Amino acid sequence: MIEAFLTFIFYQYEKIEEEHLKENLFLEMKNYSFFFDDTRFDIDIVPHKKNRSPYELYMDNRSLYILVPMPSSPRDMLKVYYPRTAFTKQVETLRKGILYQFLFLTLLAFIISLLFSFYALNPLRRSLSLLETFIKDIIHDLNTPISNILINLKMMDAKNEEVESITRSTKAISMLHNNLNAYLEKTKSESERFRLQEVVDEQVAFFAPMYHYLQWTVEEDERILLTDRHAFSRIIYNLLSNACKYNTSNGFIRIETIGDSLIITNSSHGIKEPSKVFERFYKESERGLGIGLHIVRGLSEQLHIKPRLTVEGTTVKVTLQLSKVTLK
Repeated sequence: MIEAFLTFIFYQYEKIEEEHLKENLFLEMKNYSFFFDDTRFDIDIVPHKKNRSPYELYMDNRSLYILVPMPSSPRDMLKVYYPRTAFTKQVETLRKGILYQFLFLTLLAFIISLLFSFYALNPLRRSLSLLETFIKDIIHDLNTPISNILINLKMMDAKNEEVESITRSTKAISMLHNNLNAYLEKTKSESERFRLQEVVDEQVAFFAPMYHYLQWTVEEDERILLTDRHAFSRIIYNLLSNACKYNTSNGFIRIETIGDSLIITNSSHGIKEPSKVFERFYKESERGLGIGLHIVRGLSEQLHIKPRLTVEGTTVKVTLQLSKVTLK
């Protein structure tokens, strides 16, 4: 914005200075017509033309000139002229000077803007740092009560519907806690052997009762993975969470393996910007925080898994390439 304003100002300034240059030449040529004491100008005798007035500045391809009346010869006029090439050089010199001024002021404006930005954003950076520290402290403090609740729930009657509901809600809070922790702190992954089906069944068992109106299809797969189980579980959790939250009434979720890929397909209301779904804070509705799929991408990169999302009409398909974490 500032650069555009400076460009406009200097463009107008250049036009004004060029007009001043022409005006000075006109006055100097007019003065020369009386005293003939300036070596920059030449003279010539030309026929008088009706469309050319005396003491006006004219320009042609070869020169800038004025016409001066000759009392001794009314049919002729004295032409005082200045070479066009010399005038062009003067204009180029003028433009170079203006360009240097423009570049200097642009650099000065950039430096001032940069310093002002640092000054203006410094309180915001401090606030964000304090907020991040505050969130980390809350996440750390939540870890103990959540763990205690889950431990005590295991000691209670698991067949009780109220206990099961509390358990599911606590696990949802626990997974959200893990997501926020993963978002703020990058932890080193630890590889272990586990069956893919165990993780899938564990997450399906968590979501299916809450979204019982959806049609669930889960294909069995006996492959063994070698990667961080906890991080992989969070990937499946976030994918199924999105598939459930943004599904349709009486929709479906299908989990299958084709080749080296785990594919989660679900019905939906459609996605406007499929290329943006893995970006941080991107969401197409008021629901959620917009970090679930961003965490999926981050964890997938950490585990060397390639996620890919495709949309066909209202059907969403997420493919996880597991070739680098599958034990043959």
